[in-house]
Order: sequence, then structure tokens, then C-alpha cells
Amino acid sequence: MTRALNRLVSEIRRCRRCVDAPDGAPLPHDPRPVIRASATARLAIVGQAPGTRVHASGRPFTDPSGVRLRSWMGVSEDEFYDEARVAIIPMGFCFPGLTSTGGDLPPRRECAPLWRPRLFALLPQVELVLLVGLYAQRWHLGGAAKASLGETVHAYRHYLATSATPRFFPLPHPSWRNNAWLNRNPWFDAELVPELQREVRAMLRPIERK
Repeated sequence: MTRALNRLVSEIRRCRRCVDAPDGAPLPHDPRPVIRASATARLAIVGQAPGTRVHASGRPFTDPSGVRLRSWMGVSEDEFYDEARVAIIPMGFCFPGLTSTGGDLPPRRECAPLWRPRLFALLPQVELVLLVGLYAQRWHLGGAAKASLGETVHAYRHYLATSATPRFFPLPHPSWRNNAWLNRNPWFDAELVPELQREVRAMLRPIERK
């Protein structure tokens, strides 16, 4: 399993599908897939796609959104980037480019169907998946997602209560663009964040062997 996962991650990091055989307009720059995955991680973070800073650094969430996400999770940078414990698997592995107004484009359509089924099949040890943003929630929750991101996030206890593995924890994207939503929903900081930190801390603790 470990060798198969390592081979697949290496294959993803060499991917040029959105340039060589794109579904629509090609990626407007050289691909730089960003992914972190290991055979021992119990926690997975599924975001949207790398932004400009992450495209430059090659390291996920090296931006203000990452600072806020780590604050929500209650983890240090060392814990967040501990690949043995935390997998980071965005919906699109490459920076998709910018809109005319300077925002990020959606994740590339080629990426998820090409890689996600194979990748998650090799991650059976993942017990909890943080679904950061609408694209992650729509893909992983499918018909169980609510009509809006806000409704899906508000139903986080419903998704956590399942006995299936992995369990899903929906979150808004930690971008400043969601500040207004966060201000309108004080329950997020008061109720959801403490629960998120408890769940994350449980995933980061070593498994007790009997």
C-alpha cells in the first residue's frame, strides 16, 4: 500500500493533463501540483486549489488563509505540516489562474475525476476529512451536501455523527472573502471551532495499541 501510494503521489506531481490534454482552455502556466499524503496520516485536509503564493512555494496553505485555518484547527505549523499525520489534498492540485477581477479561478475540471478515486482508495487509514469550501463539500458529500455552503457547515454535527469512515467535517474557506459570513455566524467561533479542535487533536494523538 505504501509503495503504491508513493508511486501515485509521484505520478500526480508529474501531471501535465491540464496543459497537454485540457478540458477546455489549457492551464495558463506550467503545472506545479501540490499534494501531501502518506500511508500513516489519519487526518486529511481537502481545500480548493493552490493560490499564487502556494504555487510559488510548492507548500500548501503558505498564505493568510493557512494562518487562519491553523488557528481554527488549534495546531502549530509543525503539526500542520507533519506529513506522517496530516494529508493535504486539494480538489485541484495546480494553481488554476486568476479571474479578470483578481480572484482565483475554480479548480481545474480535469483533476478530481482523474486522481481522487485512486488516491483515496490508497488512504484507508484516513479517519477524518476537513472539507474546506464548496468544491470539496460538493465532491465528497455528493447528494448529502445541503443547498448552500452555510447550511452544510451548520450541519457539521450531522456529518460527524456517522459511523462511516472517513467522517467529514465541513468548513468555510478561511479566506478574508468569507469575513462577512463569519461575522454573520457567531456560532462558528463559539461552537464549531472548539469541536473542530477536539476532533483534530484526537487525530493527531498516537493510536493506543492494546
